[in-house]
Amino acid sequence: MTTLIGRFLRDQSGATSIEYGLIAGLIGVVVIGAVRTVGTKVSNQFTAVGSALK
Repeated sequence: MTTLIGRFLRDQSGATSIEYGLIAGLIGVVVIGAVRTVGTKVSNQFTAVGSALK
């Protein structure tokens, strides 16, 4: 029974999975922020072009 607990405490695969999940979440937040910023700028440009064509 002691070896089972020892193996469980030494196993790092769960920690690695959590780290990858956190990195993926951080990348997702950055991508969402970039898309929102670029989307707003593109929308403003289309509005300006549409107004200029009228």
